[in-house]
Amino acid sequence: MAKKKRAENQATEEEEIQAVVANGTSYDDAMKTKKRKKKKKAEVKGGDGVNEEVPTVSIAVAGSIIDNAQSLELATRLASQIARAATIFRIDEVVVFDNKSISADESHFTLESTGEDSAAAFLIRVLRYLETPQYLRRALFPMHNSLRFVGMLPPLDAPHHLRKHEWAPYREGVTLNERPSNAHGTLVDVGLSKNVLIDQLLEPGVRVTVAMGHDRNLDSGKRYKIVSSSKPKEEGMYWGYTVRYASNISSVSKNCPYKGSYDYLIGTSEHGLVVKSSELHIPACRHLLISFGGLAGLEESVEEDTNLKGKDVRDVFDTYLNTCPNQGSRTIRTEEAILISLQYFQEPISRARFNK
Repeated sequence: MAKKKRAENQATEEEEIQAVVANGTSYDDAMKTKKRKKKKKAEVKGGDGVNEEVPTVSIAVAGSIIDNAQSLELATRLASQIARAATIFRIDEVVVFDNKSISADESHFTLESTGEDSAAAFLIRVLRYLETPQYLRRALFPMHNSLRFVGMLPPLDAPHHLRKHEWAPYREGVTLNERPSNAHGTLVDVGLSKNVLIDQLLEPGVRVTVAMGHDRNLDSGKRYKIVSSSKPKEEGMYWGYTVRYASNISSVSKNCPYKGSYDYLIGTSEHGLVVKSSELHIPACRHLLISFGGLAGLEESVEEDTNLKGKDVRDVFDTYLNTCPNQGSRTIRTEEAILISLQYFQEPISRARFNK
């Protein structure tokens, strides 16, 4: 049966190639195209045919919105509103972009330990701080002026922000400088009454996701394993958002961390198309990106990006939407637009995933 099935598949593939050749394409080019498609399909699927990448929803936010805050305290509260919205609506990635005309080398973007942050760097620092479980913040975030008012912010209370008495299959932890006396490995602070031992040697100060299992006995001498931070998400848990920097709007997609980049791009603006949420169709996709502009909207971000010279903002996105028509105020602040829009997209995103 297996041989017969393979023969049938080979015959079908040969028929597809011959059909392409009949349209004027050379046999070699048709074969190359077929191989590229098979390779791409293999990258997306695991050995058992199950997609390895978890579907994600990302948002892109202009860092310039921080410039509209009249004080450091208000800027901190603004960042907190974005972090809360991202957590409430289970956003997987927040991209903070600048309005620079030329792309910078974003791989070397780091947050300075001293000095004043730019608007984008400030937003990134606060977003990362709030996403980090409280028991890890002291170890992972040195004192900085941008974090002066974070203590007065409401907590995200995300599923991975566990209390000391709570047990879960996974916990976020930080590797310690202290070494175990009678064992090979690394001690990790996971926010429990005792540190746990993992079976790997890692540098201190590294954030890791630890598989805790169901045995709550921390005195058993068990060695725990670290897993990918995406592992809890693969099991249906929301495990916070990641934050990255983009030097301009085109770099948001260009430097996408997911295989094959984003499948579908949505731009939001008061000048966008008005469609009821119940009537909006989002095609089945694995990685969705929703973008929000700064003080002058996405139109300005596109105009200032030399990589998009001559392009209309509607050419940059697959769909360009007004998610809050008939607004009473002349302006909707970005932090307000994010909350409104993410609620607007809940039903269309659910339909897209259900129909995949």
